[in-house]
Amino acid sequence: MLLYMSQSQEATPSPLHSVSVAGVVVREDGRLLAIRRADNGTWELPGGVLELDETPEAGVAREVLEETGIHVEVDELTGVYKNTTRGIVALVFRCKPSGGTERTSSESTAVSWLTPNEVSERMAEVYAVRLLDALDEAGPHVRSHDGRRILGESA
Repeated sequence: MLLYMSQSQEATPSPLHSVSVAGVVVREDGRLLAIRRADNGTWELPGGVLELDETPEAGVAREVLEETGIHVEVDELTGVYKNTTRGIVALVFRCKPSGGTERTSSESTAVSWLTPNEVSERMAEVYAVRLLDALDEAGPHVRSHDGRRILGESA
């Protein structure tokens, strides 16, 4: 501890990370809520950056509602995913829908309830794995990716 405290604080700063949250919303029939992003057209989980003054659970509920019109009950953390290229750490939670009506937003051009097979077909592996991990109930999973492929196995 003394060695650390005696070192200069002017050393090269550590890179900053962004923390995001996402919801794997599972309907009673097993279908999963997904959005097609307005900025790049990819299919992903509803979610976004966690605000400084909110809990992860509150952030998930806010993001899902903003992007899809669906209210959720947050169940549990199912995975932690790090994009090593962009420095984003995503906390993913399994959720149940509790009301609302599907609608698009400024962040989504489509909202759909997908089967697990449709998730695998429409989403890049680094996003599909988040939904599929949430279904296996063996988590929470911890994975890293470079934006294109998974870099390791779950912990």
